[in-house]
Order: sequence, then structure tokens, then C-alpha cells
Amino acid sequence: MEKKKKLILFDFDSTLVNNETIDEIAREAGVEEEVKKITKEAMEGKLNFEQSLRKRVSLLKDLPIEKVEKAIKRITPTEGAEETIKELKNRGYVVAVVSGGFDIAVNKIKEKLGLDYAFANRLIVKDGKLTGDVEGEVLKENAKGEILEKIAKIEGINLEDTVAVGDGANDISMFKKAGLKIAFCAKPILKEKADICIEKRDLREILKYIK
Repeated sequence: MEKKKKLILFDFDSTLVNNETIDEIAREAGVEEEVKKITKEAMEGKLNFEQSLRKRVSLLKDLPIEKVEKAIKRITPTEGAEETIKELKNRGYVVAVVSGGFDIAVNKIKEKLGLDYAFANRLIVKDGKLTGDVEGEVLKENAKGEILEKIAKIEGINLEDTVAVGDGANDISMFKKAGLKIAFCAKPILKEKADICIEKRDLREILKYIK
């Protein structure tokens, strides 16, 4: 019998990878503390995600693209990520990542881990430097939920056969749509919306709960 096709959608920063991409880039720009503070408030749901992202990216203005690339080299997959994705694919899952962060980082990890889909925002670059602007389809509050629906539709998967894994306030919209909601080392605002909360920083932990 053919396996039923299912979908799992991972958040990127602090879920599929250990880092917060924008904090790593901010370190290169010398504005790490300022940016970290805004990231924390956004993930706790204290700030609107799009406004907070635009505010953080504006602080990166004029940073050379080489420095961005240097920061991205520090981004590492979470413990157990490669094994988990391999196993999910064996179980018939379409594996996707969605990030309010940036495609320059997300696409590298998509290739490394062999993911089926990746959605992220883009940092605008002009003359080899960041302009301080950002564009993309993961800016709005409900963007991640819409992307989960979009992939499910493309793949012909029912929403009840979808899993969302995330850690912060901007993952709430995909939790609202997903059949199974897993909070991974998450902020309290997301935990209260989850079916399962995992506190150990090892992605293999999710396999216990996924058919």
C-alpha cells in the first residue's frame, strides 16, 4: 500500500538551525545587542513581526554582502536535523521550511538538508551593500499559515495531514492551520497553542510524535 503523503513545515531560526540569522548578521554590523533585543520582543509577541523585522534590517544598512556571507557561515543545523529529515522522507513527508529571515541563509540549509520547499524574505542589496530594506512573502503576521496552505494545495495534502514545528510568536499562524502543532524549545506564547512541547534541543525528539 502506498504511504499517505503528508507535509511538515519547519520554522528556520532557532528551530531547524541553532541561530537567529539576523542576530548573526547584526554581529558583523556591530549592532548585535540592539537587534537581539528587538528579535526577543518579536518572538515573545510583544512587537508586530513585519515592523520589528523592518526596524532590525534598517540597522544593517551599508553592511557589505561579504560580511553577510561571513555571518551565514556560522549558521548550523540543530542537533539531529539531518537524521530527522531523512526519516521524515522515509515516512512519506514533504519537508518544507519557512522563515521570516532571509533566503541567502535558508537556501543553503535547504540544499544541505535536501528540503522540498523553502520560503523566506530577501535582503535588498545595491552596489554590494545592504540597503536596509527587505522584501518577500513572509512579512505579514499570517504569512506562515498561508504558506502551509499553499504547499498543501500544490501537493494535494489535507490540512489534517500537516505538521508545523516552530518556536516563536510568528509561528502562530501556521499552528492555526496545521493538523499537529509542535513547539520546539519555544516561547510561552507559542507553547500555549501547541499539541506537543519539546524542551530538549534535539530535532529527533519530534519523531516520537509523528506517524
